[in-house]
Amino acid sequence: MKQQKTIIRPIESRDLIHLWEIKYKDEHPEWKKWDAPYFEHKSLTLADFLSQKESIVGLDDYWAITVDEKVIGTVSYYWEHEPSMWLEMGIGIYDPAYWNGGYGTEAFRMWIDHLFESLPIVRAGYTTWSGNARMMKVGEKLGMTVEGRMRKCRVVDGKHYDSVRVGILREEWEALSAKRQV
Repeated sequence: MKQQKTIIRPIESRDLIHLWEIKYKDEHPEWKKWDAPYFEHKSLTLADFLSQKESIVGLDDYWAITVDEKVIGTVSYYWEHEPSMWLEMGIGIYDPAYWNGGYGTEAFRMWIDHLFESLPIVRAGYTTWSGNARMMKVGEKLGMTVEGRMRKCRVVDGKHYDSVRVGILREEWEALSAKRQV
């Protein structure tokens, strides 16, 4: 069996059509049931998606996740409060064939490494909802800490869930990275 290799890299023009197909073509994609389903997803025509090329290709804050050179998702970050260097990150694996295979954990590990290497941040974190067991598990596997829980403030299919903030400090990440290298 061939070993599949997960890579993160800036999005390139050659990725756009496939990225549109897995992220924006469908009005109700499967991945949206898990990725903040309480926020509306808007499908886009290919023409509308391609018209946004400048806000997608070659950015520092929005990269492709590839497995064997096939785009399966994206990693990103945004500033919650840039003056204090408070950064939040995100991940989406849009192709269900790559769920539960460790690809998201590996991509997030590489993304956190990249963020701590390239930015003067002291913390990296993300927000999810308690109904997304995979994202809760990713944080746990990466040694992250649940830093906040706002109870029953997300509604999915008529049921209330918690909003959960997960994070890790630079010194915690470096200690874990040193252990992984031993």
